Amino acid sequence: MAKPPAPPRFIRSPDLRFRPQIAAALAEGVAIDDMTLCLTLIDTSRLTRDATTPVADISFAGGVMRFLGVKVATGGISESALNLRPVAP
Repeated sequence: MAKPPAPPRFIRSPDLRFRPQIAAALAEGVAIDDMTLCLTLIDTSRLTRDATTPVADISFAGGVMRFLGVKVATGGISESALNLRPVAP
């Protein structure tokens, strides 16, 4: 007898994961310019396609993507994270 397929993994939106972290960092006095949201390619795609994320919360200006005003660095990592120090360009 074949094993039943595994249930689909629940994938939490990057918005739901990082919005509270950004708010907490701001409450602790960390400046927006001192934060970098490092996202995997898949999380970047999820964030930009998430219908529950307000369009006004994501911006693209000067070749830089920002989420809630925080610079987004895309790719080159295996797990997304909010860094509280600037990442070199």
